[in-house]
Amino acid sequence: MPPQPDRLRPHHVCVLAFDGVRLLDVAAPLEVFATAARYTGGRYTVRVCTPDGQDVRTSTGLRIAADLPAADAGGADTLVVPGHAELVTFAERPDLVELVGQLAGTAGRVASVCTGAFALAAAGLLRGRRATTHWEHAATLARLHPDVTVTADAIYVQDGPVLTSAGVTAGIDVCLALVEQDHGPDTARRVARDLVVFLQRPGGQSQFSAASRTPATGHPVLRPVLDAIAADPAADHRLATLAGRAAVSGRHLTRLFTRQLGTTPAAYVESLRLEAARMLLERGASVTDAAERSGLGSDETLRRAFARHQGTTPSAYAARFRTTRVEVAQERAG
Repeated sequence: MPPQPDRLRPHHVCVLAFDGVRLLDVAAPLEVFATAARYTGGRYTVRVCTPDGQDVRTSTGLRIAADLPAADAGGADTLVVPGHAELVTFAERPDLVELVGQLAGTAGRVASVCTGAFALAAAGLLRGRRATTHWEHAATLARLHPDVTVTADAIYVQDGPVLTSAGVTAGIDVCLALVEQDHGPDTARRVARDLVVFLQRPGGQSQFSAASRTPATGHPVLRPVLDAIAADPAADHRLATLAGRAAVSGRHLTRLFTRQLGTTPAAYVESLRLEAARMLLERGASVTDAAERSGLGSDETLRRAFARHQGTTPSAYAARFRTTRVEVAQERAG
């Protein structure tokens, strides 16, 4: 485990910003730590540093004012490195990568948001460590940096004093985890309630990436079928029933699912039932109740579905709402 922080002294957080940085990658950490400061009697000071101390323009066009130049930002307790809207930026900005390495060298711990992991990797900070990044770029991170063990489905990963997080809003998740490490779960929970977010978001990135990869369809036969499944996942959605409602053969309906969605009717129904079960568990339903009301039927069916798609159990999934804490890598293969 990383060394425990001194909860009685001010904790200095520095967020690095640069031209083209994603706005929410910067704003989310600032909001979490500023909110935590209110609940801890001002134990956090949060500042934005830029390479030259000048204002920067974010990916949205909004300008962010700098509190100080990076040259004066050394010795931060926590350094946060956001991502850039264009992934190629870090490869084309060796000066920025070098700056990240310098700041990290004097920081107590380092956290990246989204593609900020590429800057950490390029600076050598992820060598031999586990890490994650936005699901869309995880394979690229693994290819460019084979010395990094990329965990593509994680919302965030902590390996020693280095933390990496998934896309954009995952900056909230990783910073809540840091607040919990500094001041305990009760404080983190108060911050999460204030921001109206999960204390720890359930599941991994696959719950977001799968939806992004599934194309919308306006097919006149398929669209009403999909709407009916979404409206009541627990109803009878066997192939014969769905085909009857659509007035087509089961074989033809299967072909439509494959062509339009890249999946089968059965797999699609299961995915929506799993989503319904997740929502029920999030609201405090028991495993048995979630299985029955989602249409998955039995505890065992629900457990098998979670094992296939979530890599965890329903009970463990529900327990994630009680803490931000994830397992910290203690041992690395080698």
